Amino acid sequence: MPAAALKPKPLPTQSTAKRPVLLDLPYAPVEKRPLPAGRPREWYVTHNRRLKAMRLAIALLDSGVYLADQARNERIRSAALAIGVHPPSDTTCHMVRALMRYSR
Repeated sequence: MPAAALKPKPLPTQSTAKRPVLLDLPYAPVEKRPLPAGRPREWYVTHNRRLKAMRLAIALLDSGVYLADQARNERIRSAALAIGVHPPSDTTCHMVRALMRYSR
């Protein structure tokens, strides 16, 4: 018997299942770990800015803003208020648009 015939079939995914696949709920976020010590301050600032930009990009995508051209600073800042983070700087807004642009 060929080795391929002995492999179990993979579980169906959302796109291949005949009926919707239920996700394991409730969702528990990954446990936070402290950032590594000894880096320059600018590294921590950039790291946290990237995380914030990612959260804002996800919030914009969830709200129906799919193109970077649609994400003006005002819209990004209103998304920040909606998800409960401090309004982002112009640099962070630029990073959000870059994430939306280059993720395609």
